[in-house]
Amino acid sequence: MEPRTLYLLRHAKSSWDQPLEDRDRPLAPRGRRAARAMAEYMKREALVPDRVLCSPTTRTRQTWEIVAPILGTTLPVSYHDEIYEGGPGDVLDLVRREGNAEAALLVVGHNPGLELLAEHLAGRDTGEHLERLREKFPTAALAALELPAGPWSQVEYGAAKLIRFTRPKDLPEADERDL
Repeated sequence: MEPRTLYLLRHAKSSWDQPLEDRDRPLAPRGRRAARAMAEYMKREALVPDRVLCSPTTRTRQTWEIVAPILGTTLPVSYHDEIYEGGPGDVLDLVRREGNAEAALLVVGHNPGLELLAEHLAGRDTGEHLERLREKFPTAALAALELPAGPWSQVEYGAAKLIRFTRPKDLPEADERDL
């Protein structure tokens, strides 16, 4: 059995221009550009999941709707309130419950939940990726964690290695206005 990969993608930059409920805030133009840049990076580096677990908020849905067609494949996607409302333990429980035979899952969500989940999963890791993640997990950033072979239901804190942490400003596609 091969190792598994968990991708954590924070939603792109949202707009505060309109007086909306938090979960209804759309992406800002800057966020749309950053989501496209991250999607191009994911495609170029073959960072394509088998399944997507997404928060139901407008900004996470819009982030995924920009990323999906650029990846060029139709992936199963499901929407889960616990990604928006819960902490890292709730998101991990969701991954354990929803992960099946997939080699790679993508969670599209929010901070601080994604940042804390990545830190907890890679707790024993001491690499430069984790140092940068701890500095800041900005909007539209992507963390890739390698997990040991085995069922998703057995994923434990400290068992992962953070193999990538990419921020929009790290990408050649990044627009100076987005930094």
